[in-house]
Amino acid sequence: MSSSRPFVLVLYYSRHGATRLLAEQVAAGIESNAGIDARLRTVPPVSATCEAVDPEIPDEGAVFATLDDLRECAGLALGSPTRFGNMAAPLKYFLDGTSELWLGGTLVDKPATAFTSTASLHGGQEATLLTMLIPLLHHGMVYAGVPYSEPGLLATTSGGTPYGTSHVAGGRSDRSVDDTERELAQAQGRRIGRLAKALQGLTEARR
Repeated sequence: MSSSRPFVLVLYYSRHGATRLLAEQVAAGIESNAGIDARLRTVPPVSATCEAVDPEIPDEGAVFATLDDLRECAGLALGSPTRFGNMAAPLKYFLDGTSELWLGGTLVDKPATAFTSTASLHGGQEATLLTMLIPLLHHGMVYAGVPYSEPGLLATTSGGTPYGTSHVAGGRSDRSVDDTERELAQAQGRRIGRLAKALQGLTEARR
């Protein structure tokens, strides 16, 4: 990945790996567009008893996100498992620390999208996606879901919503991303990649 090329930040939290699988499919869709990259980043877990217990670089998977990743991105794809119809606490904790970007209007007019994973088919996927877009709107971002021009939205018997791609991981989180979920995630990535390229001139003009 060239540092001079625009990138979409794929920022996610994954406890058992299901949301990470979805993030990788979204990233593949982004990078199917010429001239734009995907930057995979995650966030550390949070604890009620201590602030920092994990190493600065995880043993596996994506490295931890910084505010600079958000500051420099051309677009954002945000992923989280469902926690009672809301995003997971580690991702919310990271977003709660982005006030300086909000004060500076750093993310205004940048495109954003979201994706999620649940253990069960009706585990709060749509509620989670809707709550995830709220902080993005407060940042002035332009939200883009998955349009019904994607046939998988009507064909799916597992994950997939117009608010963003979703995945049904199963009660043991051992169900892999199926073909329809994969196609929708990649389509979502392609779309956010196209929009990031198209809107980049607008965001640069504001600076």
